[in-house]
Amino acid sequence: MSKLSITIDGHTFVVESPPLHRTTGAITVRVDGQSVQVLTPETGSPELLDWLIVERRPYEVAVDPNLRWMRSRFGLHQVEVRDLEATVARPASGDGRIKAPIPGLITRVLVSPGEAVELGQPLLVLEAMKMENEIRAPRAGRVTQIHVAPGQSVALGVVVAEVE
Repeated sequence: MSKLSITIDGHTFVVESPPLHRTTGAITVRVDGQSVQVLTPETGSPELLDWLIVERRPYEVAVDPNLRWMRSRFGLHQVEVRDLEATVARPASGDGRIKAPIPGLITRVLVSPGEAVELGQPLLVLEAMKMENEIRAPRAGRVTQIHVAPGQSVALGVVVAEVE
């Protein structure tokens, strides 16, 4: 069993699961001590995961290959995953560049260069697949650059803003 701390939009869960790279189909995981039944497709990697069934409820999802965000019908969610059994913690990147998590259209820019922002504060709104996704600050700091404008299309991974 792997023991992970998974934070989704500021809410932390302790998840124990069998090694996922070896598991497909129905699995039982423990979330904060409660058993949860999960059915997953045979993908081989998290970024290819596009659906799962949790306790008989289907969910369509998209998962960042770096496990920093996930998208569901409820919107775009910031994710942080820590292995609680690892002997060395993964260092924070310290990189204040904010990249487009999905391709889409910038509909609003909510901050200006020089403006102070808090962790998780909305910076931009990116429309993709008829859904508005708030792009949030990865940390508290000051906006140093905005690289996009409303009406601009962006590709996956394009730097849209920087926070220092």
